[in-house]
Amino acid sequence: QVQLVESGGGLVQAGGSLRLSCAASGRTFSSYVMGWFRQAPGKEREFVAVISWSDDRTHYADSVKGRFTISRDKAKNTVYLQMNSLKPEDTAVYFCAAGGAIATSPLPYGYWGQGTQVTVAS
Repeated sequence: QVQLVESGGGLVQAGGSLRLSCAASGRTFSSYVMGWFRQAPGKEREFVAVISWSDDRTHYADSVKGRFTISRDKAKNTVYLQMNSLKPEDTAVYFCAAGGAIATSPLPYGYWGQGTQVTVAS
């Protein structure tokens, strides 16, 4: 079993920054990828970024490329999402997820955190 706990959300002004954390526990993650997704009210859950736990490969949604950075700390079993130059349209609940291969669809991810709210004020 895998447990994922997100933290770091909050209210920020447009142009500001936030760093989200996802603490993972329950098993080893050497064969997993860790992804961030977000869901705004009335919208589908959308892919944000993903990182391979074993070799650090990353992939980003076009909407966040150049502004967001995903990283991981193996010693702490934690994945981060550094979000810079935030825009009001980044407002959503952000979810951390663990899966077996890099994917932009939420379907292959078998484990999810509870989500953390990010609100960007204009």
